[in-house]
Amino acid sequence: MCPQLIVVLSLFTAAYAYVADQLQGAVPNLDFRPSEDIFKPAATTTPGADLTAESNTEFWHGFLGAISVIIVSELGDKTFFIAAILAMRHSRLVVFGGAISALAIMTVLSAALGFATTVIPRVYTHYLSIALFVFFGIRMIREAYFMPRDEGHEEYEEVQKSLSKREVDDSAAQARDSMVNMEAGVTTVTFGRRLRLFLSKIFFQALTLTFVAEWGDRSQIATIILAAREDPVAVSLGAILGHSLCTLLAVIGGRLVAQWISVRTVTFIGGIVFLIFAVSSLYLGSGEKSLRSL
Repeated sequence: MCPQLIVVLSLFTAAYAYVADQLQGAVPNLDFRPSEDIFKPAATTTPGADLTAESNTEFWHGFLGAISVIIVSELGDKTFFIAAILAMRHSRLVVFGGAISALAIMTVLSAALGFATTVIPRVYTHYLSIALFVFFGIRMIREAYFMPRDEGHEEYEEVQKSLSKREVDDSAAQARDSMVNMEAGVTTVTFGRRLRLFLSKIFFQALTLTFVAEWGDRSQIATIILAAREDPVAVSLGAILGHSLCTLLAVIGGRLVAQWISVRTVTFIGGIVFLIFAVSSLYLGSGEKSLRSL
């Protein structure tokens, strides 16, 4: 497994462990109380404070859950290789901008779709989301078990061939347009106009290819499921951050990552993360208790 992936997973594990300790009250209270305050009655917690703490808990649960699910779903995925291959041939900044724009749009749409299910009683969406997480977790583990070890290389080669064919077709179309312009007497093209056309073309290509590849993908379905029971803003921010990390890793060293990373291992870890998140959601409950306390 590549060092970047180890660092990302280590940071997520540390953050998630810290939040879990906060939820379970494992962090001791280090506030010093003077001796004259010993006999003063302890301050009682108000319902508003309890609701605020619970709201913060739900936010971080959705935020960290979205980051983890996106990372294990996108590393070695088709959108990852699209960004990696395009970045080898064109500007990394332009490719990153186009890819992350598509992923951000898809994330917001998915979160909105998940939030729309809040019209259904939360207890139903809560247990349905747990069932779906269990289903996808078991499915990913099963896929990893039967997956060949060179699965990532095969996916990389497939995406590379597809993009190469697309570029050949685009070059032929550009040659035809140039011929038409020459026949029409249009021969002057400024450098600035050519640069703008090139950047807009690459940006739009990265955006459209990523958007189409992401539609109906496992990470999109996971985002919808999370937004159906978690804070949609937290899920959106966490998912966009997870997409940003994966896309940044792809455009900087996608080819090396494709050689080092084991898609089989990442898929297996993803299945475990899905199952852990299902158990975590079951442990935290559907939130009906806090609603009834109002």
